[in-house]
Amino acid sequence: MTGAVGSRAEEKDAGSGALRRTVPPARRFLARRKGVLARLALWSVAEAGQAFVVGHGVARAVDQGFLAGDTRRGLWWLAVAAVAVLLGAPVMRGVFAELAGLTEPLRDGLVRRAVDRSLAGALARPGGTDRAAVSRLTNQVEIARDSFAGLVLTLRSFVFTAAGALLGLLSLHPDLLVVVLPPLLAGLALFLATLRPMAAAQRRALAADEALGDHATRARAALRDLTACGTGPETARRGAELVADAAASARVLARWAAVRTAALGVAGHLPVLMLLVTVPWLRGRGVTAGALLGAFTYLAQSLLPAVHTLMTALGAAGSRLLVVVDRITGPAPPAPASPAAGLPAAAGAVPPADRGTSAAPVAGRGSPSAAEDVPRSARAARSGPPTARRPGPAVEFRAVTLSYGVRAEPVLDSLDLCVAPGEHIAVVGPSGIGKSTLTRLVAGMLAPSSGEVRVAGRPVAGRTAAELGALRALVPQEAYVFAGTVGENLTYLRPDACRADVDAAVRDLALRPLVERLGGLDAPLRPDELSQGERQLVALARAHLSAAPLLLLDEATCHLDPASEARAEEALARRPGTLLVVAHRLSSAVRADRVLVLDGVRTVCGTHQEVLARSSLYRDLTGHWNGGRHREP
Repeated sequence: MTGAVGSRAEEKDAGSGALRRTVPPARRFLARRKGVLARLALWSVAEAGQAFVVGHGVARAVDQGFLAGDTRRGLWWLAVAAVAVLLGAPVMRGVFAELAGLTEPLRDGLVRRAVDRSLAGALARPGGTDRAAVSRLTNQVEIARDSFAGLVLTLRSFVFTAAGALLGLLSLHPDLLVVVLPPLLAGLALFLATLRPMAAAQRRALAADEALGDHATRARAALRDLTACGTGPETARRGAELVADAAASARVLARWAAVRTAALGVAGHLPVLMLLVTVPWLRGRGVTAGALLGAFTYLAQSLLPAVHTLMTALGAAGSRLLVVVDRITGPAPPAPASPAAGLPAAAGAVPPADRGTSAAPVAGRGSPSAAEDVPRSARAARSGPPTARRPGPAVEFRAVTLSYGVRAEPVLDSLDLCVAPGEHIAVVGPSGIGKSTLTRLVAGMLAPSSGEVRVAGRPVAGRTAAELGALRALVPQEAYVFAGTVGENLTYLRPDACRADVDAAVRDLALRPLVERLGGLDAPLRPDELSQGERQLVALARAHLSAAPLLLLDEATCHLDPASEARAEEALARRPGTLLVVAHRLSSAVRADRVLVLDGVRTVCGTHQEVLARSSLYRDLTGHWNGGRHREP
């Protein structure tokens, strides 16, 4: 109950804040365009006269014409009403001509405000990204423009049409207003009471939808690392929370829509019912049949359609306009307080440890970082003591076949491979041949179509994420860093690492200049301050510090120069454990104990010299590399 009350209070505050921020600039905007408003008012007076003449003509046609036996007079009054209806076309043309004097300056002003806001954010966060900027400049600005145009038309039409219709009712008989006005005003009052909470609910629904979309984008970009490190359940739980929040927001909107529908029923239908019920009383008060028919004409043709349009426009376009304008011109929304849990946790794909710094962009190809939290329990599962090495190979493929479809050609076909503990092996082959697929099979992110993959003497299939996370660390090509300290980035996979081990990793990976430039291990790290190569060095140092006995490098050095790549691979090879590298340069293969060549026809595995003798593809790649073209496998 307390939560529900708090939610309602939150919505009310949000709606009030948006209204307070939006009303003053709206007044200034309209005050600078008094000429346009005056011309719109003149055209609207003509529309009010049209509404007055239609009902009045019908009443006079009945009382003074047809009921009085003067058919010609009755037809004349009907002709007057018809001419009034036809004159509505040029009136509307004049209204639309003046409307552009309001809507186009609004659109231009919102575009300028959106650009200024994006530029200010870029200056405040150099290298940062504003994913909502395009939406604000295009979709949201057009929503605001169209909603504003609809509101101006609707409010103007309601005010002047209602004035003409009410004056007409008064001219026919004052008692008609006594019957019609109370339900009309009651419905309008009920409707106006829903505007502020409706705007707040719509704002919350929009924010919930954006949060859910952002979570889905982040999770999709980091799917491989989620699967590899077993943080998918946390991400799924956070996604379920966001879905539930979006559903709750939709239910709140639906409740206010129901209240708005009730208000529409009171204001839009009850006046007609009251007029029908009170016909005997009105007749006794001297209201003529023509006046009654004219009153029904005013209600059915002018007043009630205007009320219906007003409520529909204010209830939908009005709240949408308030929310969108406030999002463009108001303060930037704060970062989510509870980001999606469980996003990437491989050696090169890590969530943030510090919410106090600015969130990093979405994790994905070409994105600099991932800004998500991982529960401490999942972190501990990946950072425990090294698993005791079991007898048998570190990695073993037993007749492994993998196809990405029933009719697709196999990417790997009956592959047999045995990697000894402590061995350094390089995987080479043309792009798309299956090198990354092989590392994903070892990491447990893919299951083979047939055959068996073993790590540390046991099948990968059936192992828990915690077991796999303690056995291997995967460093993908997309090296993610997060908005925490430098030390937190390096020790993420092993938070209990001592300072001597951290210093050793920094020394072995030649990270000292970068660490000093950033201000030391305790200095905050902004992902957008690092180049792609520097991010890869941080991810490699993170893997160097991890307790996992098996390291998988999936083109994890592609942004490093050859000297840095050689230094990093040599440091990782000296580290206790097994190293499997998807080679980016042939120099990686030369440094390895053995080379596995994938050529799509057969696999060849052996030392550099052995593979040179047995694989024409490897000889071709090596020849190009030695010839200076450095063709990358």
